[in-house]
Amino acid sequence: MRILYITPKINNEGGVARILSIKLNYLAEKFNHTIHLITQNDGHSKPFFEFSPKLRLHDIVLKGNPISFLLQYKKQVEAIEKTVNPDIIVLCDFGYKAFLFPYIIKTSKPVIFEAHASRFNEPVNYKKHFLNNIVHNFKYYFRNHCAKKFNQFVALSDQALLEWNVKNGIVIPNPLWKNEFSSSALDKKVVIAAARYSYEKGIDRLLKIWKLVIEKHPDWTLEIYGKTDNGLDFEKQSIELGIVNSVKFLSPAKNIEEKYNNASIYAMTSRSESFSMVILEAMSCGLPVVAFDCPVGPRALIKNKENGFLIEDGDYFAFANQLIELIENKDLRIKIGSNAKQIKSKYQLDEIMKQWNDLFLNFKE
Repeated sequence: MRILYITPKINNEGGVARILSIKLNYLAEKFNHTIHLITQNDGHSKPFFEFSPKLRLHDIVLKGNPISFLLQYKKQVEAIEKTVNPDIIVLCDFGYKAFLFPYIIKTSKPVIFEAHASRFNEPVNYKKHFLNNIVHNFKYYFRNHCAKKFNQFVALSDQALLEWNVKNGIVIPNPLWKNEFSSSALDKKVVIAAARYSYEKGIDRLLKIWKLVIEKHPDWTLEIYGKTDNGLDFEKQSIELGIVNSVKFLSPAKNIEEKYNNASIYAMTSRSESFSMVILEAMSCGLPVVAFDCPVGPRALIKNKENGFLIEDGDYFAFANQLIELIENKDLRIKIGSNAKQIKSKYQLDEIMKQWNDLFLNFKE
């Protein structure tokens, strides 16, 4: 089969780029599908993760005001679609152009929308105001209305699908990239986080929480693996909070498993998540995870107080207290981490990729 994927970028360290590298490589290498991928990679700059040489990349450039942007998108995507003549098109994009795809792109091919973010995702902070609330509520309605227009809407968990009022929805979770992971000894005085330095990932919240933690445990270190986004300066915030000596801001790591194994706790303070690969990977390495119960990814993976901890969203003190309890109780770390590690059996690569292949074959019949 010829399958055309469309995504904004694969030259960053984000979760979508990571999962696409896993899935598209498998589809090309194991199922021998012909995979084409449209990106906005700024001139074929090198991907952060490794992609199979069998993949055929098409880089498009979109500039100008929103109208010009959409017209360029329509022209370039339709030209590539005509040349490739795919059997199926898959969108891995949460931008407005992706939601508008059924309205602006002329194609007779089935189109699948793969939702890698919460319906209520907010990429930037906005002030709570009557008019702002109207705008954002319309945005949420718009996303849901457009989601109904695709041939198939794929959510990453049952909890994620519940956000969407659609009849064309199914659930196929993200897979782990291998079957077995090494385990952390849980004896390092390190709490780890891995995320883009962006508003929705809540690094600002984590730093405020960490200030509360090190008041009791100044000998522990917080390691944050990520890359700055939208000009946010979290190092400056750490200086203002007086915690700069206990926080390490580190570049994204391709071998993140090694970093998990040098930590004892994973902390996630996102404002929204669709399906958190970093939580899944950390749990597979036997790390106890503490996460805000934001919409909706953490609760898809964590059973509170069994294989991790879900904290009421925005309760900094409860989050800090849970980190402190884990820091002071290694037996609890071991118990929760051991339970967490069992999750890997539910997200095996072969089984999940079979679900994708079956979906594609159903559309071809």
